[in-house]
Amino acid sequence: MLKALMILHRCCWLGFLAILVAGFFVDFTSLWGWLAIVLAIALRVVLGRMLARGPDAGPPIEVDPPVLGRWSALNSPASKVPSHGVRAYGQAYAIDLVAEPVDRPRPGFGWWPPARRNRDFPAFGAPLLAVADGTVVRAVDRNRDHLSRNSYPALLYLVFEGLVREIVGPGQILGNHLILDLGDGRYAAYAHLRRGSLLVRPGDRVRTGQAVAECGNSGNSSEPHVHFQLMDNPDPDVARGIPFTWRGIGVPANGEVFSVEAATTR
Repeated sequence: MLKALMILHRCCWLGFLAILVAGFFVDFTSLWGWLAIVLAIALRVVLGRMLARGPDAGPPIEVDPPVLGRWSALNSPASKVPSHGVRAYGQAYAIDLVAEPVDRPRPGFGWWPPARRNRDFPAFGAPLLAVADGTVVRAVDRNRDHLSRNSYPALLYLVFEGLVREIVGPGQILGNHLILDLGDGRYAAYAHLRRGSLLVRPGDRVRTGQAVAECGNSGNSSEPHVHFQLMDNPDPDVARGIPFTWRGIGVPANGEVFSVEAATTR
């Protein structure tokens, strides 16, 4: 049911774009386009309520942190749930991380330049680690790493780009991504990975603390960062988020800076 509604939701947005383009060439009422938007929004509301009415998420699952070094948290479930504003794609308890090394500050958000190279950000290319023992069920790293969107002009572009990615499906939202089966109906997802950085393939067994990929800037991403979440299904279209806590750290709140040393992982 959830899968069918997600597909219908995308079809509504696709219909709206098709009607919008057709309006430049054919003289007809725009009412159908507005109806498509209304239906798409209504479906999103229904999907959010269906996901919210799922089984109790239960206590947080303790896993190791997916990074090493000094980082800060954005869109954290410690500050609000759903952390990214929606429960779709298993994101209810997702978290974003940006690297904050002491000797190399990351570029700030502003008017200029409109876009930056990924290598300007300290998170780009940082190693990502398996948070627990598990099996790789999905591994994608063919998508390009685009320029940053961390400026006011680029933010407008990101909004439109996000709509297009939403129509295509979760693969374009997540970009290059990795999904690990941790057992007992729990799956760990890493999104926005660097193109060609995966060190594992579907079917591989991984151990806690093993390097599995690198941080990138693919998919619906404003700058190189780590998007991490636990969910109850390997298909993001139907997954519900699962709360987590990182061993030795907990869950950092928005803006909180934390450090992970190699000894933190097992």
